[in-house]
Amino acid sequence: MSFLPTRLLKRCVMLMIPGDRHNKGFSLTEVLLAVAVLSVGMVFVAGTYAVGVYYTTVSAERTVAAVVADEAFAKIRLFGLNPNDSDLLTVRMARYEDVCVGTIDPNEFAYPSTGSATDKQYWWSALCRDRQPGGRQGSRLVQVTVFVSRKIGAGSRFPAAGAPRAWPAPMAVQVNDITGGKVLIINDTEQQQWISPGATIVDDAGGRMYRVMERDGTDVELDRPWQGPASPMRIWVVPPPVDGGRDPCIAVYQKLMRF
Repeated sequence: MSFLPTRLLKRCVMLMIPGDRHNKGFSLTEVLLAVAVLSVGMVFVAGTYAVGVYYTTVSAERTVAAVVADEAFAKIRLFGLNPNDSDLLTVRMARYEDVCVGTIDPNEFAYPSTGSATDKQYWWSALCRDRQPGGRQGSRLVQVTVFVSRKIGAGSRFPAAGAPRAWPAPMAVQVNDITGGKVLIINDTEQQQWISPGATIVDDAGGRMYRVMERDGTDVELDRPWQGPASPMRIWVVPPPVDGGRDPCIAVYQKLMRF
């Protein structure tokens, strides 16, 4: 009868002895190691979240850009284009506002069409190139290139031929030379800053589009070999704001239209 209480007593004493295997806890080293592992995991989770937000934003902007481009082509058809304009009859590209019929309100280049232009975030601009040099008078096939861009901030100003303007639009850049087949040499220091990795450029003479892979000083590396003329070379690109910032151009679209 006295055997059972004795065993229970011994059991209680053993549980109370420090270092016994039945009363072992976590050491400070183990706690710190667990915290370190958890911290590394949280860093990776936070990084994945940031990447997800970035690609979600890019996807949403590309969707909006397609809608903006459709509206741009429709407005170009609506406002018209003078097929016999002297700027269009050259082998180079011309800004749409220079070859259109009449004068267009700058607010027409903003998206959406309704509301105040100061609140607009997306803008479009277009370049036109005659695909029928010497063709029949009064009707020409024109290659229209539409640039869809975002306006970084309400007070942003972008490079222009004269004073900076309030919306992004493509600017011509002079290429001085080409090396290695797909590396353009641009000597103008101001125009160098207009081109950033990931930007889309358009060949002035042929309307071909290229993606910029890297820019290092005067060297601009393209995603594929240059197929335009060896000389003279000129490209079009949407420059960032004059006070600095990321590439405002979201997407570039091309379409053949008859006028």
